[in-house]
Amino acid sequence: MKTEIVLNNNEIKLEKKESQKLKRWKVFYKKFKKNKLALVGGYIVLFYILVAFLAPLISPKDPFAIDLMHKLQTPSLDHWMGTDDKGRDILSRIIYGSRLSISVGFVSVLFGAIFGITLGLIAGYYGKWVDTIIMRVVDVLLAFPGILLALAIISALGPSLINVMVAVGIFSIPTFARIVRGSTLSVRKLEYIDAIRALGATDSTIIFKHIFPNILSPIIVQATLKLATAILSAAGLSYLGLGAQPPSPEWGAMLSSGRDYLFTAPHIALFPGIAISTLVLGFNIFGDGLRDALDPRMKK
Repeated sequence: MKTEIVLNNNEIKLEKKESQKLKRWKVFYKKFKKNKLALVGGYIVLFYILVAFLAPLISPKDPFAIDLMHKLQTPSLDHWMGTDDKGRDILSRIIYGSRLSISVGFVSVLFGAIFGITLGLIAGYYGKWVDTIIMRVVDVLLAFPGILLALAIISALGPSLINVMVAVGIFSIPTFARIVRGSTLSVRKLEYIDAIRALGATDSTIIFKHIFPNILSPIIVQATLKLATAILSAAGLSYLGLGAQPPSPEWGAMLSSGRDYLFTAPHIALFPGIAISTLVLGFNIFGDGLRDALDPRMKK
């Protein structure tokens, strides 16, 4: 009988937790839904993600196929966005390029978030000399403008798409570290943390089980906004010839190859530029909407 009562109590607790989670999601969705601009941003991001996943199915041409007989063609029914200086279909290259741009954004932000969150949690929780050492290293990284730091890293490692991910990820670390440190400093002073510590919980349990879940909101918002910066930075580095190398259909590299034909065939640079702008805009307004929905200090 006792075991049955215990099991029933555990089931009731689990049901309560699940219902609380559902309520939180409903409240979040209602807040987010009110921001029509953020919904548009979410749809833009979702559209590009679907394009990236379905690239082999929806691409009308081979993005690497060279056809010098039809180079520099303007948009037509056969080539909706025209062809480049080597006769390759620009629409197909943009569709496949979405895979590269989104992958670079997600991988570099994930790289920066993992290290930045870890450093921020350690600095904010332990404080004192640990905090001083970590934050001074972060300050050194922040002293360099992001794109210049990325240029320096790629100059040392060599031009490639993987090195772009590493470079963009490294200059993303300080932002995550500072945000997480500030949030950790405020949460660790709460009474329930002292109670958990008094019950004998280890530091790792307190940090990753009780502090980290309570500071996820600013991390999610920052990650979303940082994705736009990462995609734009990666495109800029590829434009300079330091990222994806030919014949890779990366948007920044496509933009760079089209700069010599701005007057004779402007569509070569126009369509990759539109793709970069719309995806970055989508992530920015989507991130703003997330911030408004997740921040409890925002007005209802």
